[in-house]
Amino acid sequence: MTAYDTRHDDPPYIFPVPTRVVFGAGTVDRTGELVREHGERALVVTGRTAARHHGHLDRVLASLAEAGVAAAVYDRISANPRSDEVDEAAALARARGTDVVVGLGGGSALDAAKGIAVAAGLEASVRDVIGVTLDPGVPVLPLVAVPTTAGSGSEVTKGAIITDTVRHFRSGVRGEQLFPRTAVVDPDLIASVPPAVLAETAFDALAHAVEGSVAAQATTAGRALAHRSIGLITTHLPAVLGGDRDPAHRSALSLAALLGGVNVATASTCLPHRLQQAMGSLPGLGISHGRGLAVLYPGWLRHTEPLAPGPFGELADALGADSAYAGVERLREAAGLTARLSDWGVTAAELDTLVAGVSGNLGNDPAGATADADYLRTLYAEAL
Repeated sequence: MTAYDTRHDDPPYIFPVPTRVVFGAGTVDRTGELVREHGERALVVTGRTAARHHGHLDRVLASLAEAGVAAAVYDRISANPRSDEVDEAAALARARGTDVVVGLGGGSALDAAKGIAVAAGLEASVRDVIGVTLDPGVPVLPLVAVPTTAGSGSEVTKGAIITDTVRHFRSGVRGEQLFPRTAVVDPDLIASVPPAVLAETAFDALAHAVEGSVAAQATTAGRALAHRSIGLITTHLPAVLGGDRDPAHRSALSLAALLGGVNVATASTCLPHRLQQAMGSLPGLGISHGRGLAVLYPGWLRHTEPLAPGPFGELADALGADSAYAGVERLREAAGLTARLSDWGVTAAELDTLVAGVSGNLGNDPAGATADADYLRTLYAEAL
């Protein structure tokens, strides 16, 4: 169990995850001392431009050097992490004798870092474990996660979504070993995130809270965290998108993403996440995770809200709306996330490919056993 003091007006949270959470402005400069607790030779995994451009990578490397940690950098992670990138970085980790991995960036960089920690320990391709829940004895290098966006919550989850570039298949690598040892959550890092990216990552966090509160595995305690996350997003995201740069907004959104990640770790997700992951079956489709979810949500809510009136009624209250559908639509429109699949070049002829690419636990959704191929195709068609 992880204790976390929000340093705000909220009561302390007790998270049912093993990750140590270090939260607050300036905590990125403690990365070195926190990594040093787990190893002496680090591989820093990040995306291609943002972390370097905004100075986050330099701060992490300086902190590692000050703590006496030797560091190499792999900075070629794509927006949706690919198995070939993960394998290339894992080979680098093995060659350098890496004993701890540092993920720096958004959900893609953190998920890639998890995949690298697995593949380096296995001395095998990450492709061998995509779509697999790891056995407890599978070796995984320790991981420290430093999110630079407020959305994925991957800093406190036990899974990583990676695209198998051979099979054109996107799914999760999962296991208790994938929980980061430490999450360094510095809300000031999201100050450099462009508004459009901030909006789509916040929608990802919202989706984690919505799905985590209606999933079959949802608990009373988890719903409370989910509703708190939703309240933070609906209160603070419009202000940030309106140009308000008060640090309190950044802190609130980072906390919302963290709470959403806890929901993923404990209650998992529902059909929108399974359907979005399957978009990896269409090579070249460049839609981000958050925007992909936003495309799917109207149809999913229309079909799903009547199936679980109690949990969705509570969600509507948390959203401050007459229905969950109305509340999410209001936020989706305010965030500029109203595109459809057809706007990204997807055609009706490709819907069957999408359906065939769906994997994972479908029974966690309120639709349950009724979520057959025809039902999935209907949801994709409405997103088209």
